[in-house]
Amino acid sequence: MIRRFLLASSAAVVALSAQPAFAQSSDEEGQTGIADIVVTAQRRSESVQDVPIAISAFSADQLAEQGVTNTLQLSQYVPNLFAMNNTGLGSANGYYLRGLGNTESIATFDPAVGTYVDDIYLSRQNANNLSFFDVERVEVLRGPQGTLFGRNTTGGAISVIMRDPGTELSGFGEVGYGRYDRRLVRASIDLPIADSFLVKVSGFLQNDHGYVRNISREQDINDDDGGGFRIGFKVGDGGKLTWRGSAAYIVSNAENILNFECNPANPTDCNGRFATTGLAVTQTITPSPYAPLVVTGRKANFGQGNRTETTIATSNLGIELGDNASLNFITGAVNLKQKFAIDFFDGRGGPSIATPLPPTRGYLRGGFVILNDGTHDQFTQEVKLAGSLGDGAVEYVGGIFYINERNTTDFADVFSLSSAAALLLADRTLKNKTEAWAGYLQLDYNISEQIKLTAGIRYTDEEKTFNIADNRPSCNDGTIEATCLANVNLVINPPIVPTAVAIPDIQRTKLWTPRFAINYKPNDDMLLFVSATRGFKSGGWNARGSATNELLPFGPEKVWSYEAGIKSDLFDRRVRANLTLFYQDTKDLQTPSAFIRANGSLAFITRNFADYVNKGVELELTYEPIDNLRLFLNGGYQDDKYKIDRNAPAVDAFGVRSVAAQQALCLAELAAGRIAGGPNTTNCGAGIIAPDGSIAEPVRTPDWTFSFGASYKASLGGSGWSLTPSVNASYASKSEVGTSNVTIRSGSVTGTNGTFPANLTSGDFITGSYSAAHWLVNAGLTLKGPDDQLSFAVECSNCFNESFVQNALSNYSYLNRPMEWMLRARYNF
Repeated sequence: MIRRFLLASSAAVVALSAQPAFAQSSDEEGQTGIADIVVTAQRRSESVQDVPIAISAFSADQLAEQGVTNTLQLSQYVPNLFAMNNTGLGSANGYYLRGLGNTESIATFDPAVGTYVDDIYLSRQNANNLSFFDVERVEVLRGPQGTLFGRNTTGGAISVIMRDPGTELSGFGEVGYGRYDRRLVRASIDLPIADSFLVKVSGFLQNDHGYVRNISREQDINDDDGGGFRIGFKVGDGGKLTWRGSAAYIVSNAENILNFECNPANPTDCNGRFATTGLAVTQTITPSPYAPLVVTGRKANFGQGNRTETTIATSNLGIELGDNASLNFITGAVNLKQKFAIDFFDGRGGPSIATPLPPTRGYLRGGFVILNDGTHDQFTQEVKLAGSLGDGAVEYVGGIFYINERNTTDFADVFSLSSAAALLLADRTLKNKTEAWAGYLQLDYNISEQIKLTAGIRYTDEEKTFNIADNRPSCNDGTIEATCLANVNLVINPPIVPTAVAIPDIQRTKLWTPRFAINYKPNDDMLLFVSATRGFKSGGWNARGSATNELLPFGPEKVWSYEAGIKSDLFDRRVRANLTLFYQDTKDLQTPSAFIRANGSLAFITRNFADYVNKGVELELTYEPIDNLRLFLNGGYQDDKYKIDRNAPAVDAFGVRSVAAQQALCLAELAAGRIAGGPNTTNCGAGIIAPDGSIAEPVRTPDWTFSFGASYKASLGGSGWSLTPSVNASYASKSEVGTSNVTIRSGSVTGTNGTFPANLTSGDFITGSYSAAHWLVNAGLTLKGPDDQLSFAVECSNCFNESFVQNALSNYSYLNRPMEWMLRARYNF
């Protein structure tokens, strides 16, 4: 399949390339064709078509045209990008790019796809579902960016660049109304205080009722409320010094609470989305709904919901050092507060092959609830020098980067056994810190006008610390029992291991991440490149464990990526064709997983279970045959697999079985006639061992992803008004979203360990990891007045109400958002 796609894609690009490339029209003549986008993917400004990196770049107009209003929706247009809300949290996006990603938001985990706002790294993905309310452009860099962007970009990076203040008094105001009583207000104004002092003030508010009906509480849930404002400034008159900065405050009340297409209490009712949790949606509940359990702190009174407050301050002081060099001091401070109480079991128990459809209970304290009260502070400082030497023969960018991150997370796990009985699995406060220094340098040597060699290197010196304290009264009465979650108890004892082994509370990483590339430009409209890039993602701790022997460390994830690509603008910029081939070799892949304990509660574990290889191809094709008509086609193919060490010791230093040893035990359990998912089959359907004993399929990597669309701006006579219809469709082939590939299916089965009404290997889908192939269609119609001053738009996302599995936790499936529509009116001044 990959060969056929590659041959077809290459043939299309080569055929186009073989045609004569017409000269571009100058700006004075009125340039036609596909607009250029200037990006900063190499930490300097240059055309997206001149950068030897696989980039999907979106201007503000493109984002509006394709109905993209937040970072989550980018996945519909970027090849080999899979994006979804974290389970429970509508404010948090988990990205998987070329198979590398992370679904965890606890602060001891780092994302594999970094998020940046105006060159400031956002280390936490708890609130990275950013709303685009005054954006200049968005760049999605595919593949590791370890040299210029640093740690935690093994999959890639998403860079959001906000719009600079304008030189004239101008701005816009926008209002919108949509499905689920969604209301939206956005506005921005440019205030040129003086020629050398420009200010921009922008903000937004949004509110809706939520698209899920909770029948137990008669409440609408899964709303997406929030708002924010940003003040940006620019100081400088085009001289030697320019200072840009901003301060933003963003609030998000957004959930992704478990819901179903059919009412679990009345399966014949499939008109909408439903939940049955008994935990009320409200900010606080008094007295505590979790009593008589003793939950400490403010979280004891949290009702169901998720709230984040993010403050971001940025400063970029630029100094021109002559004609060929610039020095930038880039400073960022981020404060994130998050409070949530999320019921992950819908007010009842979890599904299994013994109980594939758990009866609705509506437990008032929820089924399995995680309570979280966290504060996260981050400071970054970068000094960047960029320029050229020898009349442009050598271009360089280099600098020093520092990050200091401090996190405090007060969280508890509550598991209900019945309407009256519950367990407090854990109540603890986690404090962890990251401090890292890095130095980087990239040199580009122009051998000739056609050939450029690139070499870059980054050195990172990182230290992470871990501290945990048990909040339970028995652990704070002057003694710390062996069952308390505390640093003094971070020891794995016999019989798990032969002799006691300490769990480290400090991790240090020192690593080089180089990059090499060769660029060849046969003419001004074409670039061919090959590259090799290394990246790494930081290690951490399995902090969600509720026993000390589960608080295990995991090491850094390291990757080498090899790419070959072609970028071309053809036919007087009427056609843009970009093709990338990649081979990605990842060592010590960090793999989050979860399993059900004997008491029915949920346990989490993350380990460096295996290595990982992914190879594929990506095509981005844009065609503007005539003015105002734009067609695009993007496609991606991936072929990936885990690689395990068959010669690894049966257990590691912390008593965790190797994948090979676990697989052997699973196959023995199945050979004995046991049914996977039943008693005494704990090695099947766990970690990266699938229920049938095979190595599981990697998650969130559909073999095929496609998106295509069209828009046309039609003038309405000589009135100055125009009408622009647009339609975009995206497709993803089937995939797995649960690490162990556990899906509960219909069909009773009998084995040596019992008879069950469902199974994990055959029959119709009931719930779990399997995500079927699916299409999504978005469409819009925009009416604009003279000079685009006034506009009206109607748009829909997921227009045909397609539903598919985006995530899975404890055998429950989390679905995508349903069809939504919105009417907008905007005035530019």
